[in-house]
Amino acid sequence: MPPRCFDIRHFRTGLGAAPAGGTPISTPSITLPDPLIVDPRSWRGRLLVPVLAYVGLLLALVSSLGAPLIPTIATDYGVSLSTAQWSLTITLLVGAVSAPVIGRLGDGPRRLPVLLVALGLLIAGLVLAALPFTVFALLVAGRALQGLGLALLPLAMGVARDHLVPEQARPALATLSVTAVVGLGLGYPFTGVIAEHLGFHAAFWVAAGLALLALVLCAVVVPPSRHRRSSPFDRPGLVLMAVWLVCVLLAISQGEDWGWGSPRIGGLLAVAVVALAAWVRHELRAAHPLVDLRLVRNRTVLTADVTAVLAGMGLYMLLSMVIRYVQTPASTGYGLAASVVVGGLVLLPMSAASFLASRFVPGLANRTGSSRMLAIGAVFFALALVMFATLRSDLWQIFVVMGITGLGTGCLFAVMPRMIVSAVPGEETGAALALNQVLRTIGYSLGSAVGATVLAAHTHAPDVLPQNSGYSLGAWTAVGLCLVAALAALILPSRCVIRLDQEQELLVEEATDAAVANVIGFEPEDVPETTGSAAR
Repeated sequence: MPPRCFDIRHFRTGLGAAPAGGTPISTPSITLPDPLIVDPRSWRGRLLVPVLAYVGLLLALVSSLGAPLIPTIATDYGVSLSTAQWSLTITLLVGAVSAPVIGRLGDGPRRLPVLLVALGLLIAGLVLAALPFTVFALLVAGRALQGLGLALLPLAMGVARDHLVPEQARPALATLSVTAVVGLGLGYPFTGVIAEHLGFHAAFWVAAGLALLALVLCAVVVPPSRHRRSSPFDRPGLVLMAVWLVCVLLAISQGEDWGWGSPRIGGLLAVAVVALAAWVRHELRAAHPLVDLRLVRNRTVLTADVTAVLAGMGLYMLLSMVIRYVQTPASTGYGLAASVVVGGLVLLPMSAASFLASRFVPGLANRTGSSRMLAIGAVFFALALVMFATLRSDLWQIFVVMGITGLGTGCLFAVMPRMIVSAVPGEETGAALALNQVLRTIGYSLGSAVGATVLAAHTHAPDVLPQNSGYSLGAWTAVGLCLVAALAALILPSRCVIRLDQEQELLVEEATDAAVANVIGFEPEDVPETTGSAAR
């Protein structure tokens, strides 16, 4: 059987790498079994792709559960809107931390157990959020566990790459990518319809039932991955990353309530700075880093990563503000009094436009340059935010805002993988894409927290809703972030241009759809040396 053309330069982060100032680490030769290739005519061969697609659809659905529900959660749990925002921020935070963790734990012979355990924790999180108690801490704990779902789709893609024959693998990967985008678009109205007619707890119960079915199907259908090596896990890197990120988010979200000059805020920021510095130093020196920060020495990678953080912040500031604005009662003098169903439908133009833009942007990038397309995507974000800051009195204007946002999303996330893959050696593509995903998700969580903080600063007792000026200030703040991102995209890249070969183009195609779906990371992998034996 000929080599697989679709197994493209995935590798385990840090394997054989040298610590800063050290000598290369020798990797002993280990004989591994061939990957188990499923026979397309067997029951497993017929079920594997539908099961993986179902998992992709489920994970996209779960990732969209929180956004339209923030005003409803604030009302039902008797908390402020800024506090209710944590039901979204905590999911993004856990997603940022768990993406490299699950990728590392699943990179080896434990992929199937990791997939099943993560699905089990996801179910537990959905059940916690679905419990009919008005205890906000339970909801936050459930939403935190749901953040694990943000990192599971790469495992499903790894299964398709490793265990399907070439004729099945490429269509399967394309199906998984498209399913993720479609699921994200369907998730918002799904959440809204169920929440409006059955209560928002019911949406989590339905998702928990769907996740339980996914767990059973994966346990029966997904083959084991005994052909893969295991690698050391960077526990210090995980702890340091979690500490600085949690401290930053707590300081941002609680600054208004505790006072920006309070000792608690100062202490959190001090701990964050120390932990961040220690994390960067550790990751740069570690032989097997959780997140390979050495890659940002490449200016093109640095460009994509800086843009990912800044534009990600602007994007989620807009998303969190739009959802709250359209559901604000008309009695405030500015709200659109939309239902939670409409709040979900408002996000559909973004999903549709982002997917359509990602189809034609690669061709434009070949003619205009990837860095310029990256800047154009950031400018689209800025235009959408300017419109939201100045024109938001009618629902149709919000739909236009989200459509423009979708164009920016498609431009940015279709170009980032292309820039990264073209700029790093083939054996570093998996690690570079994983780093970009982690930083992008960190930007999302920061943007969610900053947006809530700006609105909280414009909420004056005894009012529970922010003043209209808070949305304007938040939008203009996000405009500034997006313009800085556009400027970075034009200034930072190196001048050299590298043409992509056929294998790199295939990786970019897969990575682009996954990035547009906005819900996944990238699992660093080794390239199998053999095609394996068929499993009947």
